[in-house]
Amino acid sequence: MFDALKVVTIVVVGVMVGVEVSVAFVVNRILGALPEDSYQLGRAHGGRMLGALMPVWYFTSLALSAVWAVAGWHRPGAGLVVTAAALLIASVLMSVLLLVPINNRSKTWTPENRPADWREQSDRWDRLHYARVAVIVAAFTLLAAALA
Repeated sequence: MFDALKVVTIVVVGVMVGVEVSVAFVVNRILGALPEDSYQLGRAHGGRMLGALMPVWYFTSLALSAVWAVAGWHRPGAGLVVTAAALLIASVLMSVLLLVPINNRSKTWTPENRPADWREQSDRWDRLHYARVAVIVAAFTLLAAALA
């Protein structure tokens, strides 16, 4: 059962990391190559869609990592898992405190109602997202190392 927990955790966190890396380095670049209105509308749609999905994914990843840390407390690799869980906590805090407020504004924007600084706000979200991606990649790496 413990081995199944580890595999499920690695898969859930790994797929989450893959989606977030894809958003950072693929999706946003594709949208950025579109005309301005299409770019902004695409980001708003992505903010609505992923804004609904990602909180569940982040909290599930954190919960699974926490269960692994508790269940494997006296096993090899426990320190790696605890550190990974701490990084996932940091990613949730970054999300809630920094990224979600921008996303909640931007997902309602249209070409007719967007603020004058919408591009700067989008760029800030991107910079914060890059930092969050680095944090979750580090967490995933630690979880994978804990398997070894």
